[in-house]
Formats: sequence, C-alpha cells, structure tokens
Amino acid sequence: MIQKLQDNVSVLKGIGEETEKTLNELGIYTVADLLGYFPYRYDDYELRNLEEVRHDERVTVEGKVHSEPVLTYYGKKRSRLTFRLLVGRFLITAICFNRPYLKRNLVLGDTVSVTGKWDKNRQSIMVQEFKKGTHEQDGSIEPVYSVKENVTVKMMRRFVKQALSLYADKAEDPLPMQLVSAYKLMSYQEALKTIHLPETRDSLKQARRRFVYEEFLIFQLKMQAIRKKERERTSGIQHPFSKEAVFEFVHSLPFPLTKAQSRVLDEIMSDMASPYRMNRLLQGDVGSGKTAVAAIALYAAHLSGFQGALMVPTEILAEQHADSLYQLFEKWGLNIALLTSSVKGKRRRELLERLKEGEIDILVGTHALIQDEVEFQQLGLVITDEQHRFGVEQRKKLRSKGQDPDVLFMTATPIPRTLAITVFGEMDVSVIDELPAGRKQIETYWVKHDMLERILAFVDKELRKGRQAYIICPLIEESDKLDVQNALDVHSMLTEAYRGKWSIGLMHGKLASDEKDQVMRAFTANEVQILVSTTVVEVGVNVPNATIMVIYDADRFGLSQLHQLRGRVGRGEHQSFCILMADPKSETGKERMRIMSETTDGFELSEKDLELRGPGDFFGKKQSGMPEFKVADMVHDYRALETARKDAADLVQSDAFWTDPEYKELRQTLIDSGVLGGDKLS
Repeated sequence: MIQKLQDNVSVLKGIGEETEKTLNELGIYTVADLLGYFPYRYDDYELRNLEEVRHDERVTVEGKVHSEPVLTYYGKKRSRLTFRLLVGRFLITAICFNRPYLKRNLVLGDTVSVTGKWDKNRQSIMVQEFKKGTHEQDGSIEPVYSVKENVTVKMMRRFVKQALSLYADKAEDPLPMQLVSAYKLMSYQEALKTIHLPETRDSLKQARRRFVYEEFLIFQLKMQAIRKKERERTSGIQHPFSKEAVFEFVHSLPFPLTKAQSRVLDEIMSDMASPYRMNRLLQGDVGSGKTAVAAIALYAAHLSGFQGALMVPTEILAEQHADSLYQLFEKWGLNIALLTSSVKGKRRRELLERLKEGEIDILVGTHALIQDEVEFQQLGLVITDEQHRFGVEQRKKLRSKGQDPDVLFMTATPIPRTLAITVFGEMDVSVIDELPAGRKQIETYWVKHDMLERILAFVDKELRKGRQAYIICPLIEESDKLDVQNALDVHSMLTEAYRGKWSIGLMHGKLASDEKDQVMRAFTANEVQILVSTTVVEVGVNVPNATIMVIYDADRFGLSQLHQLRGRVGRGEHQSFCILMADPKSETGKERMRIMSETTDGFELSEKDLELRGPGDFFGKKQSGMPEFKVADMVHDYRALETARKDAADLVQSDAFWTDPEYKELRQTLIDSGVLGGDKLS
C-alpha cells in the first residue's frame, strides 16, 4: 500500500474509534495533521547545575539523601513526604505528594535522582519523577503535547514516532530550494523529525527556526496575494479634485499642519487621485491631529462630487466629530449630518431620504451607518476612527455601501510595526509621528494608594486655578472578585472630601446614553470640575481645560489603554499631569508603571506592551484577525517576520512564483487556504 500523508489517522497502530474521536477533537484527522501537531514544550532530563536554573523551571538533579524522610497525612488519601537532598553544595528540600510508599526506598546516604519544579526562593523541588541510583545521562529531550481525555502524552509520542517512521520521507518541502539554501534552513523532513524527537537543544533551535520562517512566509504570501488580487480586481475611484482648491481649504484652517500631517496628507491625496482603491491605515498618537487630516480628505472627496462617511465607535464621539466638522466647513457650505441610534422616527427617515438624494455631503455616525436602510447616492470615501474597535465584518459592510470607495482607517492606538505588518498586512500604513507645536509633555507620576491625601490636595490646588480633573476607576460596582475602588465609592469619597467645594460628575457604562451625554456636556462646559468615570472616556473626547488625570488601580490596565487615557489631558496650553495610583504585586505590573512614568511616546509604549502581554491580548481575541501561529511568535521572531514579508512581496510580484514547478507546493498551500477565492485570512 502506498502511504500518503492524507491517509486517515486511524491507519496507525493503536488508534481505535475512541482514540480517533479524541484526536479529531484536537483537530487531528489525517497523518499530515498529526505530524503538524507540534509539542508545546519539552522535558529535558539533562542534569543541570542548580545555580543556572530559573525559578519555576523544571529540572533533573541527582544527590544524596541527607535526612530521614518525614511523612504527614492530611485526610484519608492525601499525604506529603519531605526529605533533604544534598546536590553538589546545595542542601535542598524534596517534596512528594501522595506517594507515601517512597518512604521505604529512602535510606540516608543513598544516591537518588529526582525531576520536578524548582522553587528558587524556598530552595525546594516539587518532585514529579523519582528514581533510585544515579541518573543515566541520556540527555534525552522528551516532547510534551497538549492532550485530552483518553489520549495521554505517552500515546501521542508513540503515534507520532510511528507516523514519522512510516511517512516522514514522503513529506514534500513546501519551501523552494533557493530559500532553504539562502537562509541555511534545515530540510523539511529533518525539521519535522527534530521538532518531534529532538536530539540536542541546538538541533531543536534550528528546527524551530525553519518552521518560524515557513509559517511567516505562508502567512505573508496570503496577505500579499490578497493585496495583489484586490488591486487588480477593483478599480477604485479616481478622484478628480483640484489640489489648489484643497490647499485653499488647508490654509483656512485655524492652525498650520505639522510636517508629519502634510506628509500623510500627500500620501492620502495621491491614493485618492490614483485609479486604485485606497486601503490605508493612519496611525497617530493621541492629539497628533488625525481628525484634521480626515477632514481635509473628506473635503477632497466632496470636491470630486462624492459623499464621505466617518464612522466612530461611540455616540458622544460622533457628536464631537460632527460638531467640529460643522465648524470647519461652515463657510464652505457643506452639509454635515449625524446618524446614531438615538436619531429616530421622522428625523431619521428624513435624514436617510436626504442622504439618498445626495443632499448630505458628509455623514458622521456610529455603527448605525452600516445598517441596511442607509443608502448613499455616491459614496467616495469611508473613514473609520479607532478602527480596531470594529470587527472585520463591520468594516467590510461599510465599504460595500459605495462602488469601491476609498477607505481610510484611523487609530490612536499606536500599533507596533510587527503587529501592523501582521494584522494589517494588506494595507498601506501612514504614521503621524510628531505632535503639533506648543503641546507640552504630560508629566506622569506613579504613586501608592496611601498618598491619597496628597493627591486630593494637589487636585484641589489645580482646580483653584480654574482647571478640571478626570478620575478614572476600573469597575462600576462592588465586584466580589476584584477589590477595586469602584466609581461609585470614589465619587462618594470625593464628595465627602471636597464637601461641596467642587461639582463632581459620575460617568459609567451603565448610564443611558443621554445621561452620559449630559454628564459629558456639563464637564465640557466646566459646570462639573471633577469627572469620576470608568474607562468609557478613553476614546476621543476633547476637553482642553482638563489638566489632571488620576487613574485608580492603574496596574489593572494595559499600557496602550493607559496611554489612551492619559491622552485625554494635555489638550490645552496648560501643563497637564497624569497620576497613576497602584500597588502592583506582580513584576509585570511594576514594570508597566515604570514604563508609563518614563515614556510618553505611544509607539515605544506599544512595543513594550507587546513584549509584556503578547500579541493576542493586544486587540482583544475576537476581532483582531490575528493569525494563530504554531511555533512562530511575532514579538520575539520579528526579524524573521520582516524577512518573510519582504520575500513574500517579491514572490507574489514575480511571474515565476505563479508558474514555475519549484513553487508548486507553496502555490498549492495558497490555493488550499482559499485566499485566492476571496476568503478572509484566517
């Protein structure tokens, strides 16, 4: 019988119905799936010197029994056995749970070897495996697989070994020879054997390196293929606006553009004037003036006789944007309309009618814009703000409202380069990397909770100068799980502390939207001096008079979120302050606070955040479109990612890739993934 990798996994010995069912649940259906099911860690049985072993690492040591073993029972079946073990010059404690029978085997002065988890602080080992006598140095590195129910790690090892011996030589290398030799990569067959049954740590490293590159390359190929196909398929709108008219509008703005803004604007303009559809991501730190750039782009679309749409995540933000656009365009005679879920009944019908007739030039709104009944006469430009808040589907839907309109995504969340390459690989990226003139750096301090009195006094001093303050709390009500100062408590504490001196507003997600708006309006008009809020304020609200931001339990937030929050102050000419109150227990928490108080550059922060949190959490799992890599890790392997991206772009552009036999495997992978048929990346 000719063996094929696509054979059902049940052809292997020892896999009956039940086992097959469990393997299917793990996503293993064929032999190829089994070979592609990599270990998630390795147990290493090499003897190591305890000085080099990190806390919580698994280790194997050999030593002499140095004390009588002590056995204590608690409950019927549960017991704990401890004894001292002399390992080199270390005297350590070995702890074994629920293995009372070992006591008979332990004789003073005997040599034993144990494997388990090393607790550096307590100088003890949680024993997982115990053996009398010396440790045979076989140096073996055992693969550990994630398993469930009736399939054990040992069984997995057995199945994989069998599959390797029967099938490994049949596996075709997806990478073309030239790339394998250019980067001195391990061959596919060898790497496959090594990743499952490594002989040395070094060879494992090489196998991993090969798969990291392969994963990235395939992923980037998908991205680049989509991009190429999109460009060829869609004829976008060639906007016929006159540059002079646009510049006339730019000169009328109440502020000059920064160099970065002008550069980005040029990129957007040339995209709009080209026959291809624009698909651009505009990144800029909080306050760098993205909205002004968006307004100019919308004006250019209007000059070309098209309608524009601006989609933002929250109602209050939509109102702010609509107001500021209205002021900008007042004397230019553009019709701006606002569509949110609170526009109902007759007003809504009239608005939709005017939109369809083409009387409305720019429509601002929340995701109410993508409902079916919203019809544009001629939509030419779509801008979404804080685009990572909208899922891929929502963005698609808005795009379909016009005949291939140009699309601009804006975000104030500085996305690290690696992520931008990965998640938005099919887009062009523009960055506004300087702040407008006259902006003062926000001073950031990290304090412990016991300094509350001093902080209240400091806030009071600033308010007496006529300024305003935000106080941000993580949760609304008492939660049993988290002992977090919630907004309601803080609000009543401040009311008590300032006893009627200042007016204190409260804002949280449970309020109805008109109540939120009311509070926000009162704060904008300085009728309320202190706003106690949960994180609902983080996106976009502009109150230039607010100069203080106090964040309770700041260690509960990610860096990017803290940075977004901090960007709510420092919008006027006065010096602003951000005070982080936190007593973090974990090292990561402390590190976060240190980074926050030292850096104000959003991009630098985002890089660090990525290192601390990992990519999955960066956008939230659901809608990020983040690919799941088996071995690659975007943060640590970013160099490989950069290389793979460049290679993928070159391949997709070359004719050879689409025709030559050496790329057959790679092409097949692309075809199988369905991206060429226009499916979404996954």
